[in-house]
Amino acid sequence: MKKILCPSMMCADYDNLATSTAELDQAGADVFHCDVMDGCFVPNIAMGLQDIKTVRKNTRKPIDVHLMIEKPAGKVDWFIDAGADIVYIHPESERYCIKTLRHIRNRGVKAGIAINPDTSIETVRELLAHRDYVLAMSVTPGFAGQRFIESVKGKLIKLAELKKKYGFILTLDGACSPEKIKELSEAGVDGFILGTSSLFGTRRDYKNILTELRNL
Repeated sequence: MKKILCPSMMCADYDNLATSTAELDQAGADVFHCDVMDGCFVPNIAMGLQDIKTVRKNTRKPIDVHLMIEKPAGKVDWFIDAGADIVYIHPESERYCIKTLRHIRNRGVKAGIAINPDTSIETVRELLAHRDYVLAMSVTPGFAGQRFIESVKGKLIKLAELKKKYGFILTLDGACSPEKIKELSEAGVDGFILGTSSLFGTRRDYKNILTELRNL
């Protein structure tokens, strides 16, 4: 199974976002992951519409937008218009999730749900028939550089079983080290959000890093 490798653009060189996007595109990135934070749903602010438009101008690869914001229903169109191909919402932040997921799909892009470490599968099971992607969080959302929450592994194994029934693509966000990528791809996780644990560090040889991760 081919791993879907998704650089987290929040961790990229922000002074040179356009250049970083182009370099990662040429290096073989599959999807560009853009975290949007409003300072309310999570205690941080990150990536706005202009950032996403900059990424969009510098790649033809898919862009996913992870909306860590309150009441995303009224704002998803902003990000679709900015060039998003996949939009994730958090069920904890939206009262009428199915309506919002259907609207995202009706706009012609893929809909996804993001599941926090302390959100159980049972509380979101009704949504699984209405999404194309499921993003499992293995850290508390809001900040890069956190440690992997080991208890999430059981949830990932259950989601890998459920994707056979519901047909979604399962991705993992948070502390995706090379060791975790190898272990969890074998357990059925399709895609990995790459941040400081595996891609953005002292090395900037993106092509070799992505090749190494893909071959794990």
